[in-house]
Amino acid sequence: MLASLDAVLLARAQFAFTMAFHIIFPAFSIGLASYLAVLEGLWLWTGREVFLNLFKYWLKIFSIGFAMGVVSGVVMSYQFGTNWAVFSDKAGPVVGPLMAYEVLSAFFLEAGFLGVMLFGMERVGRGPHYLATLLVAAGTLFSAFWILTVNSWMQTPAGYGVNAQGQFVPVDWWAIVFNPSLPYRLVHMVLAAYLTTALVVGAVGAWHLLRERGGGPRSEGARVMFSMAMGLILVVAPLQIFAGDAHGLNTLEHQPAKVMAMEGHFQSHPHGAPLLLFGLPDQDAATVRYAIEIPKLSSLILKHDLNAPLNGLDTVPRENWPPVPVVFWSFRIMIGLGFLMLGLGLFALIARIKGGLYAWRPLHLYALAMGPAGFVAVLAGWTTTEVGRQPFTVYGALRTAESHSPLAAPAVATSLAAFAVIYLCVFAAGVFYIVRLMSHAPHPGETGPSPAEPIRTAGLHPGPAMSPGHGLQPAD
Repeated sequence: MLASLDAVLLARAQFAFTMAFHIIFPAFSIGLASYLAVLEGLWLWTGREVFLNLFKYWLKIFSIGFAMGVVSGVVMSYQFGTNWAVFSDKAGPVVGPLMAYEVLSAFFLEAGFLGVMLFGMERVGRGPHYLATLLVAAGTLFSAFWILTVNSWMQTPAGYGVNAQGQFVPVDWWAIVFNPSLPYRLVHMVLAAYLTTALVVGAVGAWHLLRERGGGPRSEGARVMFSMAMGLILVVAPLQIFAGDAHGLNTLEHQPAKVMAMEGHFQSHPHGAPLLLFGLPDQDAATVRYAIEIPKLSSLILKHDLNAPLNGLDTVPRENWPPVPVVFWSFRIMIGLGFLMLGLGLFALIARIKGGLYAWRPLHLYALAMGPAGFVAVLAGWTTTEVGRQPFTVYGALRTAESHSPLAAPAVATSLAAFAVIYLCVFAAGVFYIVRLMSHAPHPGETGPSPAEPIRTAGLHPGPAMSPGHGLQPAD
């Protein structure tokens, strides 16, 4: 049975499986690192203990998420050599240096100052510790930049030549790094990371506010985190919608077949294309069955003209079509969740104006239900991006079927099964522990040195070592 399976399909499934586990942790870490920098900055500025308590509370969660992201990322890199050796050989002269820059400029920055961030507040002092927190946050953003540079070059390759061995070789590094889709993808991904973090923080705050209504202890930290999260969602959700629209227009210019699949446009529309809200794409019959559509709205969105013509997949050779049903539905999941996020932000704004931000149970239930929405949206968006690029690994230049290692299907299937078992066990345990930490409200007794306290108390010069139960620890 294993011998009858397609080795390329199995290799793609393995990469998709490991990527799905990996991407949720960087998406969370990027936003959470910035949130920690804001919390520590607010504590230093205002002296309010609640900000320090929240910093210490989320720092524990960040340390676990960061570690899980590192472990899953290491596995991802090995697959380039095991399952995608031809891709590594052909694209290595371009992709290899970019990945190395990510390690040297981003990962080293994060890893180098993470220890100070986790354990150094009582040892190095307030200023150096805050600098370490800022550098860790900057490192996560640099990491996103370099990884998205690699992916964006694969989506919109530029600045390269092809040598006699068929390898992609750099000709213009500026064009490679700042390829046509990088700015749009970078903004879209960073905003997605901030939304993902805000939704998780908001859900945790909502959970503890709901527990208060059920007779639990009052938590000032829950109020502060919920207010901050709802404010960020209100600002970032509309920005993400505009950024997504700009990204879509860029994709239409450089990867039109992907947009055709997202829109479900099998046929061209010379006098204005409809927006297909829902339907069942039938790739073999080249049609969307049971379609619910709004006439000409797709042309208005993509061309800003109701009557603008839009090409369909009938203008693209069938062998270059992406898997339309997957792209069609993953795109709609992402868009639908985006508007639900905007709705949450607006609902919270109304509650804030009416003085019910901490009292409206429907708002708290809404926020709690939306807690995982950022992760689902990130996975749906990544699916749209990567499946929509098919059948190419380097768009228009290297096909996926020509990129894999010469491995037999049973070997790939065995490694996929091993990954599935190990990931589900290890990462389930990690996620369970993170959720368990979130279930406890920020402890009002978790105090730290106030910025106004004497120098020795604030830890601005070396003093006696603190006891293991005091200060910052990655977990209780």
